Amino acid sequence: MAVDPLALRALADIRQQLQALGARPGHAQRVLRLWAQALPQDSGRRKLEDFLPTGLREALPALTDALGGLAKLVSEHPAEDGSARLLVELADGQTVESVLLAPGRIAGLCVSTQVGCAVGCVFCMTGQGGLLRQLGSAEIVAQVALARRLRPVNKVVFMGMGEPAHNLDAVLEAIDLLGTVGNIGHKNLVFSTVGDPRVFERLPLGRVKPALALSLHTTDASLRAQLLPRAPRIDPADLVEQGERYARATGYPVQVQWTLMAGINDSDDEVEGLVRLLHGKYAILNLIPYNAVEGLDFQRPSWARAAEMARTLHRRGVLTKLRQSAGQDVDGGCGQLRARTLATESPLVFAPGRSRDHGLALAP
Repeated sequence: MAVDPLALRALADIRQQLQALGARPGHAQRVLRLWAQALPQDSGRRKLEDFLPTGLREALPALTDALGGLAKLVSEHPAEDGSARLLVELADGQTVESVLLAPGRIAGLCVSTQVGCAVGCVFCMTGQGGLLRQLGSAEIVAQVALARRLRPVNKVVFMGMGEPAHNLDAVLEAIDLLGTVGNIGHKNLVFSTVGDPRVFERLPLGRVKPALALSLHTTDASLRAQLLPRAPRIDPADLVEQGERYARATGYPVQVQWTLMAGINDSDDEVEGLVRLLHGKYAILNLIPYNAVEGLDFQRPSWARAAEMARTLHRRGVLTKLRQSAGQDVDGGCGQLRARTLATESPLVFAPGRSRDHGLALAP
């Protein structure tokens, strides 16, 4: 019996397939748990013949192959810091990127939620190509299962290709599975957004409530509109306020993402703006120096300037983490690896750019 992975792109599709094979909810949960944790389907103390119905047991090899076909490793690109960028092929031949973050106390993975992105951030490679299609919830989980076959993963950040809020149902379904049978703590599931209002409506309703990261990048609303041209027109102060409200309700701070670009958002005025926005807030500011790309005018500031900003913000009451921009030796920005591969295969070439949040740069 063959199972087409194209028919299993959503978790609901997998459950429907399992039900057709005679699985009850407990059987389906077991199959999904072992898959999400990258464990063999014959794992556990109970023998398959003592637990699973015959039809499901006989179909397991084909089903396992189909689940493996949802996200296949095309290439792995390790960096000197221990992180690794993965080029992942989906069942329809489209490719996305996942990033194994530098190992530490928390073993993190950055996953993609869309093929492409509609936000169009001017410093983002993914955004330059536009949105091609949404990922199904099973395709998102499949990136975790694939990564776990390479190394342990106990944190997943939704900051790769795509704006998670534009694929909200699928992302929340994936988060629910990963936060239950996927064995990942809720605060170690990090939902990133440019500020779509639906996020603040939906996230509090789920049984798994992930941590929240806001792609801010500037305190100047007009500049933000230029840098993130198709993001919702929400004032930075309002965005932080909504994010903090969710943070206080969940008990873990909102993360404010700031891709640090020389002459763009590293000024003293921006420091003052950050103090106004974040002083006393239940928030962590992640300063992430930009990884310069040939052909773009954006440049990273000196490390001395970045460190000075972090120290100043700390002194003035803003909890700030200066992240080392990882993976510069493997084209660390989200979308670069995919674009380079496409350029060698077809005349379609994406303009150079960088990741909205630089998943590679996020430390545990």
